[in-house]
Amino acid sequence: MGWKMWALKKSVWVYHVNVGACNNCDIEILELLTPRYDIERFGMMLVGSPRHADALLVTGICTRQSVRRLQEVYLQTAKPCVVFVIGSCAGDRGIFKAGYGSPAPVDEVIREVDPNAIIAYVPGCPPRPEAMISGVVKALAAI
Repeated sequence: MGWKMWALKKSVWVYHVNVGACNNCDIEILELLTPRYDIERFGMMLVGSPRHADALLVTGICTRQSVRRLQEVYLQTAKPCVVFVIGSCAGDRGIFKAGYGSPAPVDEVIREVDPNAIIAYVPGCPPRPEAMISGVVKALAAI
């Protein structure tokens, strides 16, 4: 195991990308930062730039306007980059599956630029903070 993978398992810096969410998932993500859940005890920290991130936390349906922007943000992150797909909308487009404004789920958009991307899913509408912590910890343990 390389030093980058070892460091990724011990201290994950996460960049949050909202590609068209209704803000329910975003509110739950902000709850992770409170002392009640304290994700920093797992070594996770939200960062303000994708260039400093080891992982992307993507919420919302991927709209036509956000497809290219999400791909550019993914390309700016250091590799290997884990993409955490949070919520039903990001995972399979949820109730917007038949809509004309959401061309593809987040994983398909990311795999267009990197077919070997590491993607982890946390389903729910919105997922609880406990589910997000569990999903992230399990995904990092599987790396």
